[in-house]
Amino acid sequence: MEKQMTYPLKALLLAGTVLALGAGQNSRAQDRQSQNTNTRNAGSHTRTTKPDALQDIILVHGQRRRTPTRDAILPERQHRSGPDTASLLTRSPGAAVNRSGRLSSQVQYRGLFGARINVRVNNRSIAPGGPGWMDPPLHYAPASLIARLEVDRGISPVSAGPGLGGGVNAVLKRTDFTDTRQMRTGYDWEASASSVDDGKAMGGMAGIANKSFRLNALYSLEDGGDLRFPGGRIAGTSYHRLHYGIETGVRARGQTLSLSLRKQETGDSGNPPFPMDIHFFDSGFVDLAYDGQFGGLEIKAGLGLADIAHGMSNFRLRPAPSAMRQRETFARSFKRTANISAVFDWAGGRMQVGADTDYTKNKARITNPNRPGFFLDNVPHITRRRTGAFVQWTGALARLNAELGARFDRHSFKAGKAGVGPSVPAMPLMLARMYNASDRSFHETNSDFVARLWTDMTPSITLRATLARKSRAPGYLDRFAWLPTTASAGLADGNIYIGNPDIRSEQAWIINAGFDYQSARAYLRPTVYLRRVDHYIQGVAFDETVGVIDSPQEMVARMNGDPTPLKFANVDAEIYGLDLDFGLVVAEMKDGADLRLDGVAAWARGKRRDIRDDLYRFAPPSLSL
Repeated sequence: MEKQMTYPLKALLLAGTVLALGAGQNSRAQDRQSQNTNTRNAGSHTRTTKPDALQDIILVHGQRRRTPTRDAILPERQHRSGPDTASLLTRSPGAAVNRSGRLSSQVQYRGLFGARINVRVNNRSIAPGGPGWMDPPLHYAPASLIARLEVDRGISPVSAGPGLGGGVNAVLKRTDFTDTRQMRTGYDWEASASSVDDGKAMGGMAGIANKSFRLNALYSLEDGGDLRFPGGRIAGTSYHRLHYGIETGVRARGQTLSLSLRKQETGDSGNPPFPMDIHFFDSGFVDLAYDGQFGGLEIKAGLGLADIAHGMSNFRLRPAPSAMRQRETFARSFKRTANISAVFDWAGGRMQVGADTDYTKNKARITNPNRPGFFLDNVPHITRRRTGAFVQWTGALARLNAELGARFDRHSFKAGKAGVGPSVPAMPLMLARMYNASDRSFHETNSDFVARLWTDMTPSITLRATLARKSRAPGYLDRFAWLPTTASAGLADGNIYIGNPDIRSEQAWIINAGFDYQSARAYLRPTVYLRRVDHYIQGVAFDETVGVIDSPQEMVARMNGDPTPLKFANVDAEIYGLDLDFGLVVAEMKDGADLRLDGVAAWARGKRRDIRDDLYRFAPPSLSL
């Protein structure tokens, strides 16, 4: 498998980048109507909440803004150290970060992370390129290109797609249509440097727009060396990431058509918790979106393509093992998505009815660069098809405001046969033959039901509650990981995992309750939650004779360094906790600025219900001021 992938759009992307950046540099930043195009200071952000109490919005700039769809903004500035986009979310109640590398951190929200969280970029889900999730979705949203991060409070609405917990949507910068025919130019640019790793970052957007046409280019470059500390340096922590693209749109007579083309190239980047480091990611994204108004009916539709090639190795950024132990893995993912929905007035509210589908392909091959005959297809060309439909209504029920929704998804998995090279030992070859002779398909239908309720008790206090039943289909490793390896979709815990052909979808019953208090001088937003999960997927002992090597799987696991492998299995679980954010004006200054104290606190706990044991990898209790 070659490192480089051919993209016919690459020349067009580069040309568009040069054109739009040139236009932006010949003008000053315009006073635009949308926060997407506000010039901002690197490393600061502001958080607001929507009046409907359903969503947190983190604006990645330092200006105080008010719009009809957001509460009064409390300006909060945060130093952003390093290139990690996920760290921006730690100021949202219940959010935490699983750090797996400078460019590989995963979002954790109220105890859930990975595929259980519905993380999107510009409302598109992304299939990570490899089985280790070295590129979780926010890997493809560099911080310098983000206009805002939208955090679904508690759980995601059914219209956002399937997912067991909350959701995050990273909205990238762009130019928006204006209200005049005159073409206007503008830019949004930032640069930063860090001494701890000799890091440099620069990026932003530049473009042109009028009332019927818009065009902008995106560009971001991040590069840093190994982290330093007073006693030396942390080897294998360098990083390199380049992101560029163009986006355009046309609007006429209530119809809008938008096209986005983006490319990202990640170079050698360290992942200390993993047995390998990133060698490369070569990724391309195409998104086409339509929005049309037909009287009281709004039609939304979209198509998306994502193609990601990935390479990782255990000898480039860390001390190389012996030639026989060197490993290089090549992986690839491809995802095609489509969606359509109609929004209209119904029963005193707004009804949204829609359908969406995606098709995903994943494959990965482990090799030894010194032995051409040594290779194993640990992810043997696995395909997944998902087709879903949903209905969602938002409106008033007496004194309550409500968002009610239901969705149904059909999942179909199919895996190819595992290939094994002639230089591979006999035991892995035996496992491959056993796997190839097994049933390598899986079909399941899931359903989600959501009721999100809130009401204003006083002008300062809003009560809110959520009741839901949510589901998540197993990932391809959960079911089809035939070869005992450390690949675990980002757990990076050093354990060796094996798939389980009998695994089922997770089903969760969820209740959240809390209130929002906000006055001119203070705010407080506590939430308590309980999530009972049937068929929760986590690693358990492979068999009842732990430590006794009496199976081919355990023999291969011992060859890979751990004679006690885990297998993915369904267990019964319970997750509960409390989180809140708060703020207070300590003093008012003469120049109109405020001296403020703001904070975020969170506590989450997870337990198994079938035995006395805790769930794994929960963020510890935290308090930030």
